[in-house]
Amino acid sequence: MDVTYTIFVTTTLTGEALDFLRRTEGIEVRILPPNRAEVLRLIGEADGLIIRDELEIDAELLASAKRLKVVGRVGVGLAGIDIEAATARGVMVMHTPGVNAISTAEYTFALMLALARQVVAAHTELGRGLWLRQAHIGVELYGKVLGIIGIGRVGRRVAERAIAFGMDVIAYDPYVAEAQIADLRVKLVGFEELLRRSDFISVHCAYTPETANLLNAEAFKHMKAGARLINVAHGGVVNEAALAAALRSGRLSGAALDVFASEPPTDSPLIGLPNVIHTPHMGDATLEAQRDLSIQIARQVCDALFGVDYRNIVNMPFMPGRAFDAMQPYLQLAERIGALHHYLARGRIRRVAVEYKGEELDGLVKPLTVALLKGMLAPVLGESVNYINAPLVAMERGIHVTQTKGLDVVDYTNLVSCQVHWEGGGGQVISGALFNRREPRIVQIDEYRSDFVPSGILLIFGSYDVPGVIGKVGTLLGNNGINIAAWRTGRKTKGGQTLTVLTLDQPMPDDLLERFRALDFVRHATQVNLPELAQS
Repeated sequence: MDVTYTIFVTTTLTGEALDFLRRTEGIEVRILPPNRAEVLRLIGEADGLIIRDELEIDAELLASAKRLKVVGRVGVGLAGIDIEAATARGVMVMHTPGVNAISTAEYTFALMLALARQVVAAHTELGRGLWLRQAHIGVELYGKVLGIIGIGRVGRRVAERAIAFGMDVIAYDPYVAEAQIADLRVKLVGFEELLRRSDFISVHCAYTPETANLLNAEAFKHMKAGARLINVAHGGVVNEAALAAALRSGRLSGAALDVFASEPPTDSPLIGLPNVIHTPHMGDATLEAQRDLSIQIARQVCDALFGVDYRNIVNMPFMPGRAFDAMQPYLQLAERIGALHHYLARGRIRRVAVEYKGEELDGLVKPLTVALLKGMLAPVLGESVNYINAPLVAMERGIHVTQTKGLDVVDYTNLVSCQVHWEGGGGQVISGALFNRREPRIVQIDEYRSDFVPSGILLIFGSYDVPGVIGKVGTLLGNNGINIAAWRTGRKTKGGQTLTVLTLDQPMPDDLLERFRALDFVRHATQVNLPELAQS
């Protein structure tokens, strides 16, 4: 392997994961402490970075990371990563959602049971020599109402376990439809209804601007008197001062918290309250979870660096659950359409209109458009533009992108089409399809039907439909040592104008290309050198 990527690891990974990285051809591993000054000093040498929440990835650090391509966060949280700054620089940001779902769900129940039965207080008192059985009368989970905020991967596993305990489960999640959880015997309700009805509330939502301080003083006023709160998700979802006040007043019976707004929680008003169980963010601290988290992030980072697969990247336009290898041929096709537009445009492109037809393209509008823009910009910007920042770069360069319908295009079952307009007037349409669902082909340029593989050295020229064109072109190229590998010609009408695409084994020198353009039947000619298509 010719390319070697350097991955900085600034957190603890299992030996298995580190061995995987060290054994992977083309990967160099460097272990660093999560010390900001040290990482900032060396980050210019890193292609990949594996972190947890000990290290903040902000705009300053990213500005120094000239080679950085991917940041891999162990776990589901993304706090402390400036995703907007990473996106602007074309840096992939990935995490490992769902890997620790079982460990986190089980820990949720550990805290819920400890809270219901006052286990921690009783344990501590007995350690001090106090035998106070009657001081710790708890409550059963059976028959109680559990309200789950966020019914995603972890929330669903908590629901399954709660039902096994005989609890009634309700959930609030504005992004989930009733039909998606019908099999869980969970009832979706509004936020206020969940607060009002729940004996226990467990938080499992993502931390976003919409969920920040979701459980605040107003929310605690609506909660059932004596309810208990469990949070193993994100500390910022809960207003800690308001929760502390509700616990001191007796409005809530207790809380069990594994996460805090600031960690470690040196200034939290919740630390030390007698009706609070607090633990140091250890919901996924199991041998199994750490093993799976470590090996998955190691594989994800390597796959992304080598372009093999892109999984769990939060600032990339690929749909969860859509296999990358199935999308890759369409992405390559869209990139090549974009590149051809760049080479064939007779002015600076200002407007791009895309149209996608066919069932196979359902749900691929965003990734295909990003791929098309990447292909259009890469001939000028090289590797500085990628699937992450192509839309932003296009916008900065004044390219306006829209989705359209009704382009005058050929009839194919699954067709990718793009029309561009450039400064000074004028435009063109290029369409492509997959043959055998794997091989990208260009099937139309403007009104000319064609069929060529967008790869290698291409000579694209317009001519007049007159006798002798093939012989004259073949003679000129042959006399100059240029072999023609493929010839495709499309014409509008007999005796009118044609568009021809030649695939060449060798590029034409500039002086020969000028001689070619001077032929009396040639209207225009452009030589394009496209990279070989990746094998899928």
